[in-house]
Amino acid sequence: MPDTSAAPDLRYPIGRADRRPSLTPDERRAAIDALAVAPEALRAAVRGLTDEQLDTPYRPGGWTARQLVHHVADSHLNAYIRFKLGLTENDPTIKPYDQDSWVTLPDSSLPVVVSLDLLDGVHTRLVALLRATPATAFARTIQHPENGPMTLDLMLGVYAWHGRHHTAHITSLRERMGWS
Repeated sequence: MPDTSAAPDLRYPIGRADRRPSLTPDERRAAIDALAVAPEALRAAVRGLTDEQLDTPYRPGGWTARQLVHHVADSHLNAYIRFKLGLTENDPTIKPYDQDSWVTLPDSSLPVVVSLDLLDGVHTRLVALLRATPATAFARTIQHPENGPMTLDLMLGVYAWHGRHHTAHITSLRERMGWS
């Protein structure tokens, strides 16, 4: 019998991202809906946490809950720009960034409400843009220097997962630590 008692992988509490280049209309709608609720889900995940709790790594060697919130804002700001580039330019090459260095910059020590409020605005615009985008446009591509060509559908799936992924880092930390 297989050993099912192994500890969960704290890096991937909801599993790894599904990196399919094409989504069905229902999958696309669900991914956009996931983006629509991501800011409030992240806000709920950190609601009531003290500064000490926010400065606790979600796993040994991992980022703190505070850094996770600021990272999601950084990442989803980039997502918004990447979608706009993908919709307005022919197969643009996007700029990657060193996320591990970004979370060590001084703005990642600000109160989390700064990034939560930023996410509210970015997601309002991103979701409005994506809901108005014709289905055929999701086959358009961007070039990611590290990951190769990516369709807008693939990006949509990855960023929908990304919000849930980091929210789950925080909610699973809360559960393990017994923080209500």
